[in-house]
This record gives sequence, C-alpha cells and structure tokens, in this order.
Amino acid sequence: MPKFSKRPCIVQSIINLCSQGQFKQAIHSLDIIARKGTRLDSNTLAFLLRECADTRSLKEGKWVHLHLKLTGFKHPNTFLLNHLINMYCKCGEHVVARQLFDKMSERNLYSWNNMVSGYVKLGMVVPARKLFDRMPVKDVVSWNSMVIGYAKSGKFGQCVRFFKDLRRSSIGFNEFSFSGVLTVCVKCRDFGFTKQVHCRVLVDGFLSNVVITSSIVDAYATCGELGDSRRLFDEMKVRDVMAWTTLVSGYAKRGEIRLARELFDVMPEKNSVSWTALVSGYARKNMGHEALELFTEMIRCRVKPDQFTFSSCLCACAGIPSLKHGKEIHAFLIRSNLRPNTIVVSSLIDMYSKCGKLQIGELVFDVMGDKNDIILWNTMISALAQHGFGEEAIQMFRYMVSIGLQPDRITFIVILNACSHSGLVQEGLRFFESIRSDHGIFPDQEHYACLIDILGRAGHFDEVLKQLKRMPCEPDSRVWNALLGVSRIHGNIKMGRLAAEHLIKMDPLSSAGYMVLSSIYAALGKWETAENIRQVMNDKNLKKEQALGW
Repeated sequence: MPKFSKRPCIVQSIINLCSQGQFKQAIHSLDIIARKGTRLDSNTLAFLLRECADTRSLKEGKWVHLHLKLTGFKHPNTFLLNHLINMYCKCGEHVVARQLFDKMSERNLYSWNNMVSGYVKLGMVVPARKLFDRMPVKDVVSWNSMVIGYAKSGKFGQCVRFFKDLRRSSIGFNEFSFSGVLTVCVKCRDFGFTKQVHCRVLVDGFLSNVVITSSIVDAYATCGELGDSRRLFDEMKVRDVMAWTTLVSGYAKRGEIRLARELFDVMPEKNSVSWTALVSGYARKNMGHEALELFTEMIRCRVKPDQFTFSSCLCACAGIPSLKHGKEIHAFLIRSNLRPNTIVVSSLIDMYSKCGKLQIGELVFDVMGDKNDIILWNTMISALAQHGFGEEAIQMFRYMVSIGLQPDRITFIVILNACSHSGLVQEGLRFFESIRSDHGIFPDQEHYACLIDILGRAGHFDEVLKQLKRMPCEPDSRVWNALLGVSRIHGNIKMGRLAAEHLIKMDPLSSAGYMVLSSIYAALGKWETAENIRQVMNDKNLKKEQALGW
C-alpha cells in the first residue's frame, strides 16, 4: 500500500477498510465521500483501481470510475487513465479500455505497454501486434509482452522470431524475455530446441533464476527426457515447489511410480498439484488402492483437492473397481461445493459404468455437465458400448448429431468399439466410411484398429486383408495388436503369425506378439510349437507385460 499524507477521517476510514480486507465495503463508501464534496487524491484513487484490477472486481472498478466523473475527474490525467485501462483490461473489458486509450490526449510508454499487455493477457494477439507496430518507442516490456502473447496463442514460429529480433536489437533483454520461448519448449515438446534455450540461459547468466530453471526442468520432463530434467534439478541450489512438482509429475506420467513417491516424500513443501500428480500416477498404474490411500492422507493434511484430484480418484475407483469408494468420492465432491468440470463429470459417468451402475452413470449424464461438450457424449457412448448396448450407443450418437453437435475422432473410436462388441458389422462399416465423407475427419491408426477388430471378430479375414492394403500409411502396433487379438479369438494361425511378426519387427523387446502367438498354438493343441515360442522369449529374457486398460 502506498504512503498517504494526512487526510480527512472519512477518507482514512476507506483506506483502513481496504487494509482490513473489506475492499467492497470501502468502494461502496465512495458515494458518501462524493455527497460530502470531499475529493480523493490521485494516489488514493490509483490504489483503489489497482485493488479492483488485482481482484478482478469489475463492478467495484466501475464505481471508482463513476466516482472520478462525479468528483471533477471527468477527464483524468495520464496517470489515472493508465490505471483505469489496466483495471478494465484485467477485468476483461478490453473495449472500454481501448476507448479510454484512444481518447488519451497524452500517452507515455506505460500507456502503450499497458494496452498491449492487456490484449496479450486476454489472448488477443492480433490487436496487440497492431498496437505494438504503432508504438513510437518500445522497451523490453513491450517486446516481452509480444513474445509471451505469441507463445500462449500457439503461434510458436512468431514467438521465436520475436525473441530473436529482441536479442538482435539494442534494447537488451531480461529474465522475463525467456518466458515465451520456454512456453514453446513445453508445448512443442521439442528436445533439441529446449537444449538450445537451456544453453542460451546458461550463457546469459540467468540459470540462477529459480523460475527460469524450474521451467527448463518442466520442459525436459515434458519432452520425456527425465534424465536431463533430474540432472538440472539436482544442480539447482534453490528449488521452488514448481520444480519439485514437475519432476514428481514427470516420473508419475512415465510410470516410474517408485521414484515419484521417493521424491514426493522428501518435498519440503507440497501443494494440491504435487498431491494430484502422484494420485494420478497411481491411478494410471492401476494402483487404485494406493491412489485412494494417498488421497485420504491429502485430506488429513488439509490440502484442498481440485478438479484434477477428483478426476484421478474417480479413475482409481473405476480401475479397482470400487463402487463404495466411488460413492464416497462423489459425496465428498458435493460437500466441497466445487462445481465439477466436464472431465470430473465424465470421470463420474465412467466410474459408475465400470462399477456396474450404468443407470446411475446415465443419471449423472442427464443432470450434470455441459451437454454442448463432446467429451460427455463420448464418455456416455463408451459406457453403453462397454455394457454391450451397441444399438443404444448408436441411437445416442445419431441423436447427438441431430442436435447439431460435431463428433470428433474420439467419438468415432467409441462408436466403432460399440459396433465391434455388439457384432454390428454393417453399422460399423457405415460409420467408418462416414468419418471422412460426412464429417471431414481423416481416419487414423486407432480408427483402422477398430475397423480390423469389427471385421476380425465377425471372422471376415479376407476383408481385413483388403483394408490393411487400403490403408494410406503403414499399420502401426495398434492395428497389428487388433489383428492379433481377433486371430486369437478365431484361432487363425496364419493371420496371428502375420500380426505377431510385424509386432516383433516393430518392437523386438515387447512380449505381446510372442505371448499371443504362443496362446494361439496352445489353444489348437500345438504344444511343442507354443513351448518353442516360450523358449525364444526366455532366451531373449522377455517377460509378460502387465495388462493395461485403454
């Protein structure tokens, strides 16, 4: 809070209310001051506008603006106008902010940076760039705003070009100049580019900045290079909670749950993101009981769970499956007064479905969530498919399309699975053909894997071979795994061998191809051949992989 000179008691009382956290009450007291004819000084008004901006209190900000007009500030000076523009931008009212900016009789560098930064924070990089190009004078803040703006809007090429132009200019740069390019490193998952940025940070002497170094740790982890991420983490003299959480999350996502837990246990400070990262890791590893035990410990430590925590816990309940625990999590979610997002609602539907309570899942779908979000429909169609209600899944799909919702690639994966598990071959073929012709989506490897599953389960292996030849690209492991599965169901040694050979060629250290081929021979009573395959596995020191649900 700024230092204020001695002022009337009524003005001081407003300042005191702000200090006591009663900000809204303080703002609503301004009309008393206006009626008494008392005029607040510029510093006090700027302080109130900053509070409105920081708390995103648009209504209160408008009160302050009105008070300005009523007390003789109909045409505020540049200092107050800058604070008004900042307040309106932070509250999302960019149109009003721009109107004030355009009417300014005198603008300083802060005025221009304020407006450019306001556009950037609202994700409006095009008007920000237009204004940036008009700036009579630019400083490092102006350039940093544009670098960050392009990074956040996904225009990574422009971001990198701006960063390079900044470095070539005589303006200079600071630690904030790296924020945008580090965002690019994380979002693009480009290991080579991340190494270049890391090298640049080291040469420029900013590696001691804990925020920048934590971002590089995050970038390496996101690229899947946990070795480099851990080395940099170990070299950090000071570590913030972001660096710790990034590494815990990285290990958990890669399935190295023991290392994730060891790091988590020695963290000096944990937040809800740290806890959720490990809970999610356990859930993905099919360690549902451990995930729920950790969640219980999290609640005991009075750490408030967020949407991702609840989603991960519900996934853990679905994986066990445990209806009892799922209901407890649902009840806790209701008591927390947290408005569940689409991911949480989808997790609830999935949990009830996998715990054998499809009707409750349908009820959740009917009463909760945004029906304009395709994720909810995909989850519900998938739930119907898992329970063998292929016809009902198709009806739901058709209804969804009839009300104007556009299916995505996941929608077609779940509807093709519904056709496969319900033996609806012709319907499945029609859906596959409609992916491109009716919806403009190019079928990918997963869609072809579903098609192979539909045809193979029905025993149409001649058609399977035709579809494999028609594929626009070489089949990947998902397609060959699908063929391997249906070959096992029908005992088709020829097709099973074909799929297994391709899988082994793609990944010689994976046991999947060997295992299924051995099972096919064993089911046909060809025990000697099956044993020979097992011996090859032993010679290569291959072990059966843990089953994982998609």
